[in-house]
Formats: sequence, structure tokens, C-alpha cells
Amino acid sequence: MTATATARAQTSAPATSALRQRLGRAGTYVILIVYSLIAVFPVALILINSFKDKREVFSSPYSLPNPINMSGYETVFGRANVIRYFGNSLAVTLTTIILVLLFGAMAAYALSEYRFFGNRFLAIYFALGIMIPVRLGTVSLIRLMKTLNLHGTLGALILVYAAAGLPISIFILHSFMHDVPRELKDAARVDGASEYRILFQLVMPLVRPALATVAVFHMIPVWNDLWWPLVLASGESVRTITLGISWFVGQFKTDWSALLASLSLAMMPVLILYALFSRQLIRGLSEGAVKL
Repeated sequence: MTATATARAQTSAPATSALRQRLGRAGTYVILIVYSLIAVFPVALILINSFKDKREVFSSPYSLPNPINMSGYETVFGRANVIRYFGNSLAVTLTTIILVLLFGAMAAYALSEYRFFGNRFLAIYFALGIMIPVRLGTVSLIRLMKTLNLHGTLGALILVYAAAGLPISIFILHSFMHDVPRELKDAARVDGASEYRILFQLVMPLVRPALATVAVFHMIPVWNDLWWPLVLASGESVRTITLGISWFVGQFKTDWSALLASLSLAMMPVLILYALFSRQLIRGLSEGAVKL
């Protein structure tokens, strides 16, 4: 009887373990689904209500628009130069991302590849830039941009955003580039490849998930930022989409249909970018969680 009970216990143990794994996996999925619904709900609510008139927004905010009302979008395109705002935001964001990825990759490659006096101190110095808010230097940056005759231009925004994004870019890329096998780089050097060619044609393709992660992480705050466009480039010709949207928020009366429509237009590039690079972003985050 003892042998039979032992055999039954050994047989039921794998079944119990498998059941626990399934329950744990199901619980994880439930938590992720609930969190996703909570995160998506505000975005969906903005998109749905952007196709309603002002009265319907307040009377039935959770229902689908019936009929679809485009008055909010007509107001946005009629009262504001949305195309110019989008162009300014796109130019600033793309140029900033290119500069951050270019100079961040070059600095990270130098720190991970070469050993020189002060190497570790320089890496820590760059990392400190993550902890210091760049807004603390607002007054000094305004004076600097006026001295350089860049105040009121898109160039001022690009320089500030690029400088603010370099620390986190170097911090992330340094860890990935450090793990690129040295044998590959030495083999390229033996074949006569220059350091620039090794960086751009060998190393950067291997750390593509990290580049996508840095690009998305930097693109979202730059696109959504209101502070620096307000203090450095608030003119009509250089106004960004976020600053342009703020003009629809009145002190005594707000056109909610136009505001929701403008918010929906501003969210589209971020949503499209995430949809295109979500796989690379998740891969970079998962690998970076182990490396960092």
C-alpha cells in the first residue's frame, strides 16, 4: 500500500505543478489585460469624443458618436495652422532623435571600447545628467540662446532637447555596446575597417533594439513637451503642435470638441510610431532589464 501511495503521489505531483503554472500564467494575463484596458481607456475616450459636438461630449461621454460630428476638426483646421505646427514638431523631433542617436552612439562606443584615464568618471558624469532636471537651467539657456541669436527658432529647441537626451542615450547604449563580441570588431580591424565603419556598419545594427528604445523614449517627451516651446520658441511660425493645442484652452470658455480633436491629432504620430517599433522597443527593454 505504501508503494502504491508513493507512486500516486509521484504521478500527481507533475499534474499539480502544471496546474499551478497555468493558474499563474492566467493570473499574469488577467493583470496585463486589466492594466492595458486602464491605459487604453483615456485614449479611446478622447478619440471617441473628438467626433461629437460640445453638448454630446457632456451628455453622453461614454457612448459612440451618433451621428459622427466633424465640427471639432473643422474648428482646429480653421482657427489654427495645424499643418505648420505638425511640421515644426516633426522637424524638431526627427532632428533631435538623429542627433541623440548619432552622438549618443559615438560616445557610448568610445566609453565601452577604449580604456583611458577618467573613463569611468566620464561615464558617471554622463549618468548624472539623468538625475538633474534640465529645467533648472531655464534662465541660463534663455540667455545663451539669445547670445547665439537662436531664441525664437527651432534650432534652440533642437539643441536643448538633444543635450537633455544624450545622458540616457549614452547610459543605455553603453551597456549594449559593451556586450558586442570584441572578436567581431578585431576581425573588422584586421580587414582594414575604420572605427567609424565598425561603429555604423557593425556595432549599431547589432544594438538596433537599444536604438529603437532610445528613439521612442526620447520621441514621446519631445513631441509632448510644452515648457521649452513656450519659453524658447512661442512665435506663430515656430509653434509646435503641443503649444498650438494649448491655445484652444481658454480662461473662461473652452471649445472641448476642438480641444479633443487637436489632442487626437497630436496623439496619432506617437501611436503610429509605437505600432511600428513596438517589437524592437519591447526587445530592447527586456534585454536592457538584464544588462542594466
